[in-house]
Amino acid sequence: MRRSTVLGSAGTLIAGTLVVGAMVAPNASAGQQKSRDAEARGVQLVAARAAKKGIDWKDCPKDWGLEKPVQCGWVTVPLDYAKPNGKTIKIAVDRARSTGKAGERQGSLLYNPGGPGGSGLRFPLRVTTKNPLWEKTAKAYDFVGFDPRGVGHSAPISCMDPQEFAKAPKLDPVPDSEADKRAQRKLAKEYADGCKERSGAMLRHMTTPNTARDLDVIRAALGDKKLNFIGVSYGTYLGGVYATLFPGHVRRMLVDSVVNPSREKIWYQANLDQDVAFEMRWDDWKAWVAKNDAAYHIGDTPEKVQKQWEKLRAAAKKNPIGGVVGPNELLGFFQSAPYYDSAWTEVAGVWSKYLAGDEKALVEAAAPDMSDTAGNISSENGTAVYTAVECADAKWPTSWKRWDRDNTRLHKDYPFLTWSNAWLNLPCATWPDRQQTPLNVKTGKGLPPVLIVQSTRDAATPYEGAVELHKRLEGSRLITEKDAGSHGVTGLVNSCINDRVDGYLLKGKVDAKDVTCKPHETPKPEAGASAAKAKAAMSDLPAVH
Repeated sequence: MRRSTVLGSAGTLIAGTLVVGAMVAPNASAGQQKSRDAEARGVQLVAARAAKKGIDWKDCPKDWGLEKPVQCGWVTVPLDYAKPNGKTIKIAVDRARSTGKAGERQGSLLYNPGGPGGSGLRFPLRVTTKNPLWEKTAKAYDFVGFDPRGVGHSAPISCMDPQEFAKAPKLDPVPDSEADKRAQRKLAKEYADGCKERSGAMLRHMTTPNTARDLDVIRAALGDKKLNFIGVSYGTYLGGVYATLFPGHVRRMLVDSVVNPSREKIWYQANLDQDVAFEMRWDDWKAWVAKNDAAYHIGDTPEKVQKQWEKLRAAAKKNPIGGVVGPNELLGFFQSAPYYDSAWTEVAGVWSKYLAGDEKALVEAAAPDMSDTAGNISSENGTAVYTAVECADAKWPTSWKRWDRDNTRLHKDYPFLTWSNAWLNLPCATWPDRQQTPLNVKTGKGLPPVLIVQSTRDAATPYEGAVELHKRLEGSRLITEKDAGSHGVTGLVNSCINDRVDGYLLKGKVDAKDVTCKPHETPKPEAGASAAKAKAAMSDLPAVH
């Protein structure tokens, strides 16, 4: 799952039981079923064409930042699979060839890092940089990344001017009054209208099922009879949808940090659940900071750390740090600590420097990167895709009273993320295009064992999601990392998990029953925190929005 701070000049995503009423999706209507049947026929036709055409691999465009031996190419897909001969878009793909000897290669391994809105084009760099965790797998597979439809180089969508999107400071996501709420509601409505204005032709086709269909066409274009796939965060939902639509096309599927696939959760309730889980993991991090007070001097109890956070937030609201870092921007930076253990030391280190009188690192880490607006994949594009996919995938509540009631109640006990999350998702309440009934994710004929990996204290995708997917995919195996909470488990050093991942991807091996692993090692305090190190720590992690 992917989250960020508040939209536009204002500003996220998904475990608890205190919130009222999930949005229950009805069964697909006869019209929807007819459309899905047409789409099924369309994807068969398009995949057959792609298999004949293949991919014309070339050196990557210079401005993509992908150097040899990584190669890039394009796969053409229809905007609407019900109209396979209609308007088309191009999906950007890249690859690094397998490093093994002749006879070791088992095909292509495709990857989605999450989002919605994350680019997978960095995945092949795990081969070229010789990442030791993936060394064995790289001998067996070409590592293949892609930009999903609407993302980056694949017919990118937009909902507002990127320069305007990057302006800071934005409104404090925590409202002090009804006037504050009205201002945020106005921004959310304007954002939804902006999506229609700037990307109207794409919106109704920006769905997870369509991205899954694109994935099957990419598989065919690669010349693979069956798909090998790793999905992290939102990529697990993409994997579950693919497994439902194309069960006989799956060879190996590894899903890591799982979005709850229940139709009652996608997507309104899932985002409320996330608010609860984020508070839990925020508490974990505060306890770690307090334990390491000798290194950071922030507070020697979690309560003191929380008070320092509230003090920092209040100061930034009164006088934005460096003129650009207010409460919203602070949250955008600090949220990386509950997301990823790898960010613990850098976030604490940057904060510690600020308390010692050096605000430069905090401003550099938390302020918007204005150069990003001219780059290949902007934050604005990522947010647009996130919004478009979640709003189109499912029907959202349209009553502001319901949004206000649910988030007001949650905020009392789980204040870290709740209102920020609400404002990011609120455009879905006034979405100006069609919203679908979510697909019922389940086992289909021919689906082999799927490997599921999940930590019990994950903030972004609560543990219940992995349990639910495990129930729905017959024959799947669940590896649980107990008492850990980093989002994206397979990229961490934990031999109990790493060895099983290798065994599955290389030999299709799964344990006879589910496995529980001890947690990976907790980060140790480090000196020399900087904005650059803080950002580098997250450069190869699941997409965060």
